[in-house]
Amino acid sequence: MDIQLLLITLFAATLTMLATGLGAVPFFFFPNLSSHWSERGYAFASGVMLSASVFDLIFPAIQRGGYTQGVIGLVIGTIFFIISESWLGDREPKIGEIRGASARRVILILGTLFIHSFPEGVAVGVGYGAGKTSSQLGLLLALAIGIQNIPEGIAVALPLRAEGVPVSRCILWAIFSSLPQPIAAIPALLAVSFFQQLLPYALAFAAGAMGFLVFTELIPEGLEGGRRQETGIIIASGFLLMMLIHTLV
Repeated sequence: MDIQLLLITLFAATLTMLATGLGAVPFFFFPNLSSHWSERGYAFASGVMLSASVFDLIFPAIQRGGYTQGVIGLVIGTIFFIISESWLGDREPKIGEIRGASARRVILILGTLFIHSFPEGVAVGVGYGAGKTSSQLGLLLALAIGIQNIPEGIAVALPLRAEGVPVSRCILWAIFSSLPQPIAAIPALLAVSFFQQLLPYALAFAAGAMGFLVFTELIPEGLEGGRRQETGIIIASGFLLMMLIHTLV
């Protein structure tokens, strides 16, 4: 294995991870967010994650592996999320100063995005391993994923910031949600053929978990204040933002 290619792949995947933290940086300019912003944050996260589950996960899973692999991954991912949600429901979770139901939702968001980052890291590694001249495929994949990670960082940071979490910690939590990207990229680079076969299942698995999170946790929380029209606009804004990014990259 070319050591230079390995280092380039690790560097690219690390940059995609750090790009998620950029989504939290604007909150330095908004030192105080009311609890009302928590609901808006969950609504925005709903749109971003719903769009990501469709365009980043389900569609690529079907294109790479077909409908059967997509359905298998979706079902397993959904079951995994249901089990995780039930496990958290029997406990009193805490993340920083956040407790109870809010902490549970934040943990589910972080956990789901963490899972979602594994196939993205695999995609970068496979891209560099199977790429053509100058590793163009890997570079393009890393660039696209890095740009898409910025609004995902906003989706992580907004509800956290509304709960009073310091911006510096919001940045760290956002980066943490993408930690699997550099971790998964190197094995994928070293074993391209194996991970190419695994990738459709991994993408669909993440889509199942993410979709279930959106419909059972985030959208209901976004509607909690009763402002259905405003919530709908915010969800659509997050969805359309991710669609625009896909169009550009």
